[in-house]
Amino acid sequence: MMTGFRLNLSPLKEPLGFVKLVEWLTAIFAFGSCGGFSGKNIISLFCGDGRNETLSANFHYPFRLSQVPLVEGNTTICNHSVTTTHMMGDSASSAEFFVGIAIVCFLYSMVALLVYLGYMHVYKDSDFGPIFDFVITAILVFLWLVCSSAWAKGLQNVKDATDTDGISGTLALCKGSNITCEVTEFANMRSLNISVVFGYLNMFVWAGNAWFVYKETRWHSQKFSAQSGHGRQQVPAPI
Repeated sequence: MMTGFRLNLSPLKEPLGFVKLVEWLTAIFAFGSCGGFSGKNIISLFCGDGRNETLSANFHYPFRLSQVPLVEGNTTICNHSVTTTHMMGDSASSAEFFVGIAIVCFLYSMVALLVYLGYMHVYKDSDFGPIFDFVITAILVFLWLVCSSAWAKGLQNVKDATDTDGISGTLALCKGSNITCEVTEFANMRSLNISVVFGYLNMFVWAGNAWFVYKETRWHSQKFSAQSGHGRQQVPAPI
């Protein structure tokens, strides 16, 4: 059996290779739209004496909000002494899990494309290649479901912690006083919303690809051969 590299672009014209290329692209969009995020909310504090003051909340991936300072050092705001105050919440685990799975899928898709385009003759001549590919693909379908769901919940926690209610609950001077706290400028979280969409889209794309990979395994060929043989046995012999 020849095992050398043979460049052949024809797999890209077939579902097996084309869908793998789509997976590679959607993985890039998934981790790029989440891992590259940085935003800032502006909080306006309306003091009881008619004065207004502002605070800024700068947050970014991986969204360890409990380490993001709203007030740094002891300071005076609206004639109230305020100590160092940080935002509440931590969505780092779900965000990093999501980005990690996206990067793994990005790398695996590249390796798989290299095999499809250069070593397809080896891939189809062995049982190990298609079965390994199918098992990994099935695992990644499940991981996409888990990480996308976890990140969707984590993103909602980020939104709750950075809106007016979340900020008002964090700043002590906003509670039980004549000071009104309101987020007047919100960070654009469109890319984070898109990352969740791409997470679930990846799950469906990988699930669809699992079928095409399964067709390359001996499990499918044996089942097809068994069904064909059974059909031929039912044909009556000519008289």
